[in-house]
Amino acid sequence: MTVEQSHGTEACKPVDDGITRVFQLLGKRWTGPIVAVLIEQPANFAALRRAVPGLSERMLSDRLTELGAAGLVVREVDEGPPLRVSYRLTESGAALGPALKELAEWAKAHLPDGRSCAEAPRCDG
Repeated sequence: MTVEQSHGTEACKPVDDGITRVFQLLGKRWTGPIVAVLIEQPANFAALRRAVPGLSERMLSDRLTELGAAGLVVREVDEGPPLRVSYRLTESGAALGPALKELAEWAKAHLPDGRSCAEAPRCDG
């Protein structure tokens, strides 16, 4: 029996467009942790890199560019001296705070041992 035979195809609704768009951005590796750091306070490049272990400079730069293009992060330059560049969330970016807090709580309740998804036991096989 195929999946189509076990239930009608009309039972499978398409994924919500909003869910698709948010995970296209936030589902990329490192993006969520970067936003989580910036929810606490604005940070400079080096501080962001230190706050997210394993994050390379190139990847941080790429993710900050993407977040900026999406209107979630702004780059601010203080001419100094010395010249200082920091990143902060826009109002739209800061609005992710409650959702990220809920996801963190969910992870604590349902992923309690901190194993990566690759290490977790599968329940489908």
